Amino acid sequence: MKYVWWMLGMLASLGPGWAAERAFDFSTNVLGAEPKGFATFVAGGGDPSRWQVVLAEVPSQFQPVLKDTPTINKLPVLAQLSQDTTNERYPVLYFPAERYGDFTFTTRFRMVSGSREQIAGVVFRLQDERNFYVVRASARGNLRFYKFVEGQRTQPIGNDLPIRKGQWYELTIKAEANRIDVLLDGKSAIPTLTDSSFTVGKVGFMTKSDAVSEFMDAKVTYQPLVTVAEKLVRDTLERQPRLLNLRLYGKTSGRPELHVLAGKNPEELGQAAGEVENQVFVSNEAFFGKNKNEFLVTSPLRDRNGEVVAVVKFFLEPFAGQTTANAVSRVLPTVRWMELRLAASEGLVD
Repeated sequence: MKYVWWMLGMLASLGPGWAAERAFDFSTNVLGAEPKGFATFVAGGGDPSRWQVVLAEVPSQFQPVLKDTPTINKLPVLAQLSQDTTNERYPVLYFPAERYGDFTFTTRFRMVSGSREQIAGVVFRLQDERNFYVVRASARGNLRFYKFVEGQRTQPIGNDLPIRKGQWYELTIKAEANRIDVLLDGKSAIPTLTDSSFTVGKVGFMTKSDAVSEFMDAKVTYQPLVTVAEKLVRDTLERQPRLLNLRLYGKTSGRPELHVLAGKNPEELGQAAGEVENQVFVSNEAFFGKNKNEFLVTSPLRDRNGEVVAVVKFFLEPFAGQTTANAVSRVLPTVRWMELRLAASEGLVD
């Protein structure tokens, strides 16, 4: 079976124990450069941040087999190197390509230096530069949780813990629905938090002020999200099982050109739109075509304000005497139904 809707159903049927995993391997990046695929910003104020992959001394996590085996390795790690002493300055590096709902985010970290602050932490369920959660550790001996809402930082909550500069620690965030658990070196470090401000979002790393900090062994395991676009395609195929194919084209913040967001054939996901699809998006008018084996109807999809936000392409099985008019009559009710569903959502990928 190769239908997207079938695969999504199978993933859901595996239950809450099933998860995908993404590891952030900084060893594949160029030393002295910002890691590829990430984006940065500074919350609060102050100078821009400087995130780079550098070599750092890292104690081996394994007991040496031979007596003379080195117990310290030099490995590529992520580092925040800028040292602006502005107080409310929060350099952030995050992964913009994926959003996570229920997940576990783990990374090792250490604070290297800083005259004003010695802090390292993570951001998660990040919506934008003004809205996200934070868990950070301080070499002053504490671990804190807080959030930014419309650019305003809330009061931190957490515990005092024997955290020291120069030592590697493992920080784990487990988020499920509105429940957030924080672990340090595998042990609960803050009582379970409940907060419903953000239900999905992106993940990343954070420091404060002039803190120079390092991160490594970062990974996130997660329950894959099903987007509005995927739901629309899945439900449309259930309503119209005789469709030969179906593609839904749209744009995202990470990829502003029109491309396949969802479809019947998973190998077509991400495929760039052609001339017809782009013309339909711009003109707000449907296009009809046919070949020997199929009849094609490409239609704009409009949001609640009548603006074109997507293009849907139907591949219909031809029959004797089929005309443009009856092809339209076959798909028009489905297009209207899809637009009603889209009007009730916040976007194609939310």
